[in-house]
Amino acid sequence: MMLTLMLWLILLVFCWPLALLVLMLYPLVWLLLLPFRIIGIAVDGVLELLRTIIMLPVRLLRAGS
Repeated sequence: MMLTLMLWLILLVFCWPLALLVLMLYPLVWLLLLPFRIIGIAVDGVLELLRTIIMLPVRLLRAGS
């Protein structure tokens, strides 16, 4: 956290127009990447469901013995 703050301060001192541009564009980039995060969460859930379905017989056999 402190390192990030120091890097922002250095960027602000040496190249403040770039720092301001990055601060203004960050929310836009975050909004553009949001659908990809949602898709990633959905794909992760589907893969976890498939893994659980595939591993169910193994878990049932282990529980029986």
